[in-house]
Amino acid sequence: MPVQHSTQRHRWRMLPKTLCRMSTEIPVSLNLEFVFARDIAVFLFVDSHLLRKLLWLCSLTCFLDSQSDSSMATSDLVTSMRHLVLKYFNASPRDYKCIFTSGATAALKLVGECFPWSGDSCYMYTMENHNSVLGIREYALSKGATVSAVDIEEVVDPSKNQGCDSLFKISKRSNQRRGDDVLLHNYQNGSLTAISGKHLKGNNLNLFAFPSECNFSGHKFNLSLVKLIKEGKFIGTSQQQGRWMVLIDAAKGCTTEPPNLTVYPADFVVCSFYKIFGYPTGLGALIVKNEAAGLLNKTYFSGGTVAASIADIDYVQKRKSIENVLEDGTISFLSISSLRYGFKIIDMLTISAIARHTASLATYVRRKMMDLKHSNEKNVCIIYGQQASKVKDLKMGPTITFNLKREDCTWFGYREVEKLACLSGIHLRTGCFCNPGACAKYLGLSHSDLVSNFEAGHVCWDDNDIINGRPTGAVRISFGYMSTYEDAEEFLKFLQSSFVSKAVGLNNGYMVNMDTLHLVDDWSQQATSDIRLKSITIYPVKSCQGFSVQGWPLTTGGLKYDREWLLQGSGGEILTQKKVPELSSIRTLIDLELGKLFLESPKRKDKLQISVLENLTHISAEVDVYGQRYEVQTYGDKVNSWFSDAIGRPCTFMRCTSSKHRSCTINGRRDRLCRDTRSKLSFVNEGQLLLVSEESISDLNSRLSSGNVNGKQQMFVDAMRFRPNIVVSGSASYDEDNWKRLNIGKAYFTRHTRH
Repeated sequence: MPVQHSTQRHRWRMLPKTLCRMSTEIPVSLNLEFVFARDIAVFLFVDSHLLRKLLWLCSLTCFLDSQSDSSMATSDLVTSMRHLVLKYFNASPRDYKCIFTSGATAALKLVGECFPWSGDSCYMYTMENHNSVLGIREYALSKGATVSAVDIEEVVDPSKNQGCDSLFKISKRSNQRRGDDVLLHNYQNGSLTAISGKHLKGNNLNLFAFPSECNFSGHKFNLSLVKLIKEGKFIGTSQQQGRWMVLIDAAKGCTTEPPNLTVYPADFVVCSFYKIFGYPTGLGALIVKNEAAGLLNKTYFSGGTVAASIADIDYVQKRKSIENVLEDGTISFLSISSLRYGFKIIDMLTISAIARHTASLATYVRRKMMDLKHSNEKNVCIIYGQQASKVKDLKMGPTITFNLKREDCTWFGYREVEKLACLSGIHLRTGCFCNPGACAKYLGLSHSDLVSNFEAGHVCWDDNDIINGRPTGAVRISFGYMSTYEDAEEFLKFLQSSFVSKAVGLNNGYMVNMDTLHLVDDWSQQATSDIRLKSITIYPVKSCQGFSVQGWPLTTGGLKYDREWLLQGSGGEILTQKKVPELSSIRTLIDLELGKLFLESPKRKDKLQISVLENLTHISAEVDVYGQRYEVQTYGDKVNSWFSDAIGRPCTFMRCTSSKHRSCTINGRRDRLCRDTRSKLSFVNEGQLLLVSEESISDLNSRLSSGNVNGKQQMFVDAMRFRPNIVVSGSASYDEDNWKRLNIGKAYFTRHTRH
């Protein structure tokens, strides 16, 4: 029932009290200080779920391909789970079958492999689709089919008296086809409205794919598309002939609003149970219409899929059951058995209550985010999706995707946001979320932008969040049935304290914005008498521990030997602490007099010693590190084996010997080099030296402690967590952001920032 929070006017639709009871059953081993605001997929399983599962595992279960009592009982249980899945989608067992897979991606792959593609077929999909849906086009293109990506716009038809009927407009992108230059006719005027008309005759089969909810923006697609497409009302007289079938990717949408297949009879629907319940992982399903299942062509056969086969001649008879034909090998019946406990939770809460609860949270947070402004009245949050359509009653899922701006309208990088969120115990998802079409659409990235970003070194899951002054991805939060109002408030406090600028008061009583401080151009204008150099730290091996010194030689490339070595994985990837936390346990030290690099690891009893003198007898190679090309020196098996033992995975130790100088992006420009062209570039990210101030770190800790509620343990961030080369003190917090030049002794430094 709706209740009013004591400090808010917003009215909340709360879940049944069972949610409060369930929240007390979260396993005690979990760190409850973390706010789970990352994704629908991070639903917390509860103790009662796991205990019931554990008790069932203590009973006798058996391999399905047997006639024993235990095997038959297990088979009956799997059958009942299929019926529960179909019930969740309101799909009659007379019309649909449930095929268990290893996940939603495996279900999509199965459709692509078995669909009867031909040279006359067309695979059409919406731009806002997951990579796993886009990947189906490889099967279509390999069979000579035509592939088309489309944008769908739902608009209110002003000619209708009631004002509620809708038309769908399709803006079609260029066709994709391999092997020849045959293209389909273009749509008239580049778009096509839903019109009445007879379906053209044709024996070829076509497939249209769209998500029930976009995993990037949370935009919910109108499921009326299913009938319109299947009835051929998008197909004009000069358009693609044949029969259209529909695939719905419900991996995101079914967590709060599963497609009703009685009302919207799609041919194929895929889902992931981890995203619904939080457990088990590695289990999904393909819901397939019986009529569509009969059209699928499966080439491979395996144990359990055949009625009979002969080893030495081409003879095989497949089973008649579509489940047996499409499910290769032994299905994960132990994981499948746990679905009954997940569905019991859904039945207790009801899916309608879950939808209302998550929608209320998302709507509240979205509105609060849109109200956030800097001291100069500039917006802090740029939210994607909620204004992308002209439909007045456009429904959004419980997802908010956004980027953040500074008061000077430059962007905060999404990795910067993610790192600060981690310090506050908040889980976020960043990047493009494996949805390149939606990412490009909402961020305004053209084909040339995407290609140039890749050529600049940007790939999925890297730290290149800003290129040419523009974001390459975004930040996403989502709400599930375990999300609470307190979670929402904690996230909003994090945004307010970490990213919203406030007016700065001066001693003479005037109030100025941070923009005013950017006018300080000359170091001589700053009060420098109280600023002191507190520490110097060298990090010889990228992502390993550093060591502090009282003094250290400088070169044109920065501190001598700083970040001059790194580790490369067996697949060619650069290993960092984000990917390999064990790197943080490796201690380093350089003795300049001995000319030795010393390394220690708790995983190795022996210390490793490496000469820092360049040895031209070592093997030379080239490696790409975040878009920068380096010439490197590699080491022998003994050194590589030491590091492999230290981090628990195969790796190669290498040293930078030279680099091909790149132009870097400073304030969105590419008209200067990152470093002196005479310098030997090390493996630093961009700046030769990283500086932080003790006052800024102190202010950050104050913000973190002020956000603590309910007696939670106070969080504390040490300056060394940022892996700085130089730590200073004596200035006001964040003053270093405005310094243009810095001199230490006879050394002069120019500030470089990345926007």
